[in-house]
Amino acid sequence: MVVRRWRTGTVGICALALSLCAPVFVPATAHAEPCGHSSPGSSGLSADGGSQSSGRPSQNDQRALPSAGSGPARTVAWVTGVHSANRTHDRFTVSGTDLGIMWDNGATGADRRVLMAFGDTFGDCSLPGEQWRHNIIMRSADTDLSDGIDILDPVPGDIHSGTSLLPGTSDFSRDLVGSLAVDGVEKTVIPTAGIAVDGIQYLNLMSVRKWGGNGEWWTNASMIATSADNGESWELRPETVRVNVPVEVPGVEQVSTGNENFQQHAYLKHDGYVYDYGTPQGRFGAAFLSRVPEKQILDLAAYEYWDGGAWVPGAPDRAVPIVPPTVGELSVHYTGDKFVMLYGSEQAAGIEIRTSASPEGPWSPPTKVVDSERLGGGMYAPFIHPWSSGNDIYFTASRWSDYNVMLLHTTVP
Repeated sequence: MVVRRWRTGTVGICALALSLCAPVFVPATAHAEPCGHSSPGSSGLSADGGSQSSGRPSQNDQRALPSAGSGPARTVAWVTGVHSANRTHDRFTVSGTDLGIMWDNGATGADRRVLMAFGDTFGDCSLPGEQWRHNIIMRSADTDLSDGIDILDPVPGDIHSGTSLLPGTSDFSRDLVGSLAVDGVEKTVIPTAGIAVDGIQYLNLMSVRKWGGNGEWWTNASMIATSADNGESWELRPETVRVNVPVEVPGVEQVSTGNENFQQHAYLKHDGYVYDYGTPQGRFGAAFLSRVPEKQILDLAAYEYWDGGAWVPGAPDRAVPIVPPTVGELSVHYTGDKFVMLYGSEQAAGIEIRTSASPEGPWSPPTKVVDSERLGGGMYAPFIHPWSSGNDIYFTASRWSDYNVMLLHTTVP
């Protein structure tokens, strides 16, 4: 199958298989107002793409960093937004964004970085289109997380600098992988997981057909993109498409029941395998598990699926839930003696942590580490920093009302 390389971020998953993307009817969408009106976003916000009215502020109305009080987690610092020490509005033209999926780029010495993938992003709210991008990347070399995550300065042409820049600019983070940007067909393409193997970066993305109510959206498929230059440019890999059945794609042989449970992902490297934790579209499903030898991550036929007692090759329909609903965006980390899982729970209205002695479980009962209402509501998408040490867990999370990303800290119970 032909592999296509997109340097400008103008083409998304649906452009590789347009039969994925027939328009469908879905219910009305939810709204939030990071730019003073209904705006898109991977928090479940709807996209309108309309022109701007006069007098709109150029920056998102981000509030002060909230305090978590005396709970299990504490807030550390904003990572993005006009109130962040990173000054992302000035340095990256990023007034609002979410997610902040983190992974170690696998390099050594001075080139070692933590790569951070963000979802739908906007810049100047006063401009038509709000300088919207579907996904961006930032880079950090910060080893002291006690006061936040420092993002490196952006430098044109430098693949180890703070972001991938739009050509001809010195302060504009650009799209990594674009989208058709048609509501009900493919509205956006959102990163869900990242990992490095042998110097190659692997980024899993979901093609979002349409946003729904809070925590609800519909996907066409998920797919892996690869980068050989530290996340600067990306290749979409059509052989890794996991179609959200019952959508059928003529000519794509891997379509099978079970792939609907791997529309969003979380990656973990352990003992020569990449463990791939999957959830369905939205935030109301269970978590499932597959694994694949590291060097075969692009070969869907090489994946094994956990059926509750054994690993079953090539059968995503045999995967059983390892964590019951409701599991939102999740991340998994190995401390050296235990596995730690963080995820947002719509049912618990917050972020929960579980631990296990093995990647497949059994997983401990959940402990609530973040009460969403205590932090002002709308907390989602906890992603563990890969350089967290021992039982000290640093993780990012997004707050819907601010539509920006913060860093938090907790201790493994």
